[in-house]
Amino acid sequence: MESQRTFLIIGLLLVSFLLFQEWNNDYNQPQQPSAQTQQKTQSQQAGQSDVPQSDVDNSLTATAVDRKIIEVTTDVFAVKIDTLGGDIIETKLLKHAETHGSDTPYLLLGEFDGNQYFSQSGLIGLNGPDAQAERPMYDSEKLQYTLNGDTLTVPLTFVDDQGVRFTKTYTFKQGQYDVAMDYNVENTTAAPLQVQLFAQVKRTVQEKGSLIDQSYLGGAYGTDEINYEKYSFSDIEDKQLNKTTQGGYIAFLQHYFVSAWVPNQEQQNTVYMRLITPSVAQIGVKSEPITVAANSTADISATYYMGPKDTDALEAIHPNLDLAVDYGWLWFISQPLLTLLKFLYSFLGNWGLAIIAITIVVKSLLFPLTKAQYTSMAKMRALQPKMQALKERYGDDRQKFGQAMMEMYKKEKVNPMGGCFPLLLQMPIFLALFYVFLESPELRHAEFGLWLTDLSSKDPYYVLPILFGASMFLMQKLQPMTVTDPMQQKMMTWMPVIFSVFFLWFPSGLVLYWLVSNLISIAQMLIIYRGMEKKGMKVRG
Repeated sequence: MESQRTFLIIGLLLVSFLLFQEWNNDYNQPQQPSAQTQQKTQSQQAGQSDVPQSDVDNSLTATAVDRKIIEVTTDVFAVKIDTLGGDIIETKLLKHAETHGSDTPYLLLGEFDGNQYFSQSGLIGLNGPDAQAERPMYDSEKLQYTLNGDTLTVPLTFVDDQGVRFTKTYTFKQGQYDVAMDYNVENTTAAPLQVQLFAQVKRTVQEKGSLIDQSYLGGAYGTDEINYEKYSFSDIEDKQLNKTTQGGYIAFLQHYFVSAWVPNQEQQNTVYMRLITPSVAQIGVKSEPITVAANSTADISATYYMGPKDTDALEAIHPNLDLAVDYGWLWFISQPLLTLLKFLYSFLGNWGLAIIAITIVVKSLLFPLTKAQYTSMAKMRALQPKMQALKERYGDDRQKFGQAMMEMYKKEKVNPMGGCFPLLLQMPIFLALFYVFLESPELRHAEFGLWLTDLSSKDPYYVLPILFGASMFLMQKLQPMTVTDPMQQKMMTWMPVIFSVFFLWFPSGLVLYWLVSNLISIAQMLIIYRGMEKKGMKVRG
């Protein structure tokens, strides 16, 4: 197979991939619900009124009697907790900048661009304080807490009309993004109480990003039967989730970051997702009801993670939560590539150099196939005169021509597919790296040098895409075009330009990988061709 056609195949694969991604983006776009959908949402809520609905306003502009905001600062967090319900209403990630080069921490939870994203938790059930008409107003000894050691506890207390004391305690740990949330119920009455924990995130429905920013935005959950399942906003609108499971978890996923509730894994829990208004979703989990005997206490706990998509940290709090770092169907390639990238970065100290190094590693491993590729293409070019003679001999008799051509290939020991396979093999690696750049927070705002200050975003001056196009053009020149069809000739001529245009918006780290790959391919090509020419085989011109 001619080299030009292999480039065409790769081009079509890339275009198909981008078109599929764009279709997927459009297909999953949340639409404004119709009046019928709103009625359905309201009717579904009627049977689930035990969890606080949209009347709970956690916005910082909301006012309530005796409402206060508690500020908690650790080495990784700046958190605000609302004494109304004891919810986390704002989280800033101190080790992650809002934008590249900014001193402003990344706002994960809170209010931004007209959207709301809060973490809510409480006790419902027959005697739960959050099952009442108004949510409980907690008391706190302090309004400011700072982590000075390994752990920091923030206790909130509420005493109801019956004298039952509810203590809600958040425990923050140094260097960690998971927060323990514990309830202690002290039943001072002469009758048993029944309470039920709920933990959820309340999130404004948002549209997804651009063609290149294809990172998933929406919910996910896991049960004892399903390790990991995405549940997009459109899924919530069509069919609101309600599953009972042993253990389980829920999560909300976005570009590079995730928040997740993991309840007690020894209990029966219910994971749920639903729209509480046409534009606001709840994604949460409820534990099984707990009975607190008269004049006794009981403890209920859950873990809340809010931070970067760190596979080790996520797996530490639930064995399947690391699947939230979603590399798609090429995960088995993406994960080893990221591991290798981290290893190379550990001693190179620069993500750009690590990308160059991993490109060298990949191209070195593929060199035997690359050599076979260029050797096959050279032999195919050498057989062009014989091929033309067969065409003239058999004319329009395609069957005889095909048989004669296969006999010639067998005699000359030429594999017509030898020039195609190595290039096709590189496409999964390329796409796997694409998802690595989308999902791995390590590469967010990763610097290289000079004008490349963020390898996870496009080249601001488009230098790399232009150099890539030039390298692709040079590769074509080193492999003279042998196709005779005018349309194919035009497509091959414009292929470097088409690829360069595509790569204008790709993460610059990904373009760097492909540019270095092309440069290595050019060097390998020259070495291989020079060796073949020394043996008397004409491979160029």
